[in-house]
Amino acid sequence: MAETIDAHHHLWHYNAAEYGWLKDMQPIQRDFLTKDLLAELATAGTDGTIAVQARQTLDETRWLLDLADQCDAIRGVVGWAPIAGEDFPGVMEEFENRPKLKGLRHVIQAEEDENYILRADFNAGMYAMRGSGLVYDILVYERQLLQTIDFVDEYPDQVFVLDHIAKPKIATGQLEPWAESLHELALRPNVWCKVSGLVTEADWKTWTPETLKPYLDAVVDAFGAERLMAGSDWPVCLVATGYARWFDTLRTYFAAFSQDERDAIFGATAIHVYQL
Repeated sequence: MAETIDAHHHLWHYNAAEYGWLKDMQPIQRDFLTKDLLAELATAGTDGTIAVQARQTLDETRWLLDLADQCDAIRGVVGWAPIAGEDFPGVMEEFENRPKLKGLRHVIQAEEDENYILRADFNAGMYAMRGSGLVYDILVYERQLLQTIDFVDEYPDQVFVLDHIAKPKIATGQLEPWAESLHELALRPNVWCKVSGLVTEADWKTWTPETLKPYLDAVVDAFGAERLMAGSDWPVCLVATGYARWFDTLRTYFAAFSQDERDAIFGATAIHVYQL
């Protein structure tokens, strides 16, 4: 049995000014720290995790790396750095001796420019990142998938991980054009996908496993079991589900898959992709 890895969660010291995106999520407007994380891992039998940035600051990246150094369960960090900044290569020199930095992410979904991911300054940073061994986590809405495909095509040797299955419109039951675009993106063999964030795109109070099944089916059809990794998106998921319930939902869905496939989805793929 492979280790179980939660491929996507967050930690934060909450304040309203820095976490304005939580304005409609009152239940999680509080601190979520390592001790809270460890308690949740115990409920679901999770062995290790990947902590992902929630603020676009270098201070948070440093803080997450410090927490990871102090907590064996946090196997890696996907941080933030100013990829579009002229000083990006120099900034990254600071992290050369931080082995738990496994990847970077920019909150593309929050940018007013729908074509931000194709901007020259952002891509100059991506070119500078080549050869670093760092994964790039892609955070977009489903409407940004076509731009994402064009972006990925520029970097055939870069490892990409799509977060939250690109946030389809689950609450309204809309599959297309998300499913078609997702399948097109998945034709690129250097892209993996996190099975996370679905419940917060569904109706928080009324979702069921049946609500999610068409979207899970589409992701499996696009990427195959070998390029999927399970993540909680904790504590964001708490507005719609408990930590253990989410992993129980995924385990039920994937129960008929082979043992090797389940081992991959629930840990082995994350260990491989992020070099944990």
